[in-house]
Amino acid sequence: MNRVTRIVLTVFTLALLSGCARSADLIRTAAMAERQDVFVTQAEGRPLPPGYAELRIVSLLKTHKPGVYSAADAHGTPGYTLLLNIGGQALELSGDPRPERKEPVGPRDPEAGDGMRYQFSRTLHVKAGTHRTVMAIPADAIAVEKEITLAEGSRNTLVLEPVYRKMPVRSRPWNYNATDFKEGIRSLRVVLNGVEK
Repeated sequence: MNRVTRIVLTVFTLALLSGCARSADLIRTAAMAERQDVFVTQAEGRPLPPGYAELRIVSLLKTHKPGVYSAADAHGTPGYTLLLNIGGQALELSGDPRPERKEPVGPRDPEAGDGMRYQFSRTLHVKAGTHRTVMAIPADAIAVEKEITLAEGSRNTLVLEPVYRKMPVRSRPWNYNATDFKEGIRSLRVVLNGVEK
C-alpha cells in the first residue's frame, strides 16, 4: 500500500468515525428533554393558540422484517421509533409497523420487495420562531439537525424522507448507485413546506 493510499484511507476512516460520533451525539440530544414548553403534543383538531404555529410531521419509510439479523434488532418491530427534539423539547414517535410487499416501480425502486412499512405522523402546536431541530432513528444510528422557522399562525408540514443505503456492488454490478431499504437508512431528507432544508 503506497503512502497516498494510506493517507486517503486514514482521512476516510477519521471522517467516518467523526460522522458516527456526531450522529451518536445528535441521537443523545434528540432523546434529551431540557424543556417542556416549546410545543403541545395534543394539538390535533384544537384551535391554534396565539404565538404558536401548527407543525404536521410525516415520515413514511420501510425496513426489513424483524429477526432477519438478530432477535434483539428493533427493525420491523414497534420498538423502531423516530425521535424529535424541537428547541430542547423531546418527542418519541411510534410508526405502527405493517408488513408490505411491493412490486418494483422501475429498475431503481428502493422500496420494492418484502418488508415492514412505518408511518410516523403527529401534529404539534409549536411556539412561533426559529428552532434547532434534531430528528433521529436510533435503530439505524442516524440523526440530522436543521433549523426550522415557523411564523405565528402558520400551518406547516415537515416531511422526513428516508435515504436508503446503497446495495452491495456484487448484488447489482451494473448499477453502483442503486439503493435498497434492506440495506438500512443512511440519512433523512428534511422537507419543510415542500422545500428541502
